[in-house]
Amino acid sequence: MSKLTHLGEDGAARMVDIGGKTASERVAIASGRIAMTAETLAAVRDGNAPKGDVLAAARIAGIMAAKRTGELIPLCHPLALDAVELDFTFEEDAIRATARASLTGKTGVEMEAMVAVSTALLTIYDMAKAVDKGMVIGEVRLIEKRGGKSGHWKAEL
Repeated sequence: MSKLTHLGEDGAARMVDIGGKTASERVAIASGRIAMTAETLAAVRDGNAPKGDVLAAARIAGIMAAKRTGELIPLCHPLALDAVELDFTFEEDAIRATARASLTGKTGVEMEAMVAVSTALLTIYDMAKAVDKGMVIGEVRLIEKRGGKSGHWKAEL
């Protein structure tokens, strides 16, 4: 009926059976950004946000969320991640979060990288909303993935 992997022949949602797949090294990199006022950006950069060290909290939140992706996203497999890294870059009017998730396993880690980025950005919002309720989260996307049957893929930036 469908070529979508999460739909069975009858069209019902299902978890993909990865039992027969061979484990391989898999890596995914995702990115997103949160736009904010210059005042908010300065408060985060200088460590003067009302709730403390915004980026430290966002980093921990993103890593923790990546580890729990299978509990958050229906039909995602719970994965034993080898590593999750989360970095932040200051842009002119925003902070960009970039996550890298990796493991040796039977399924990819794209969702884990995107959940890490999304949660980190939401945490930045939560930590800085006292200064700026108008922040805008966007551009969450997969940047690159390696490993598995489909091999290497990289977004055109």
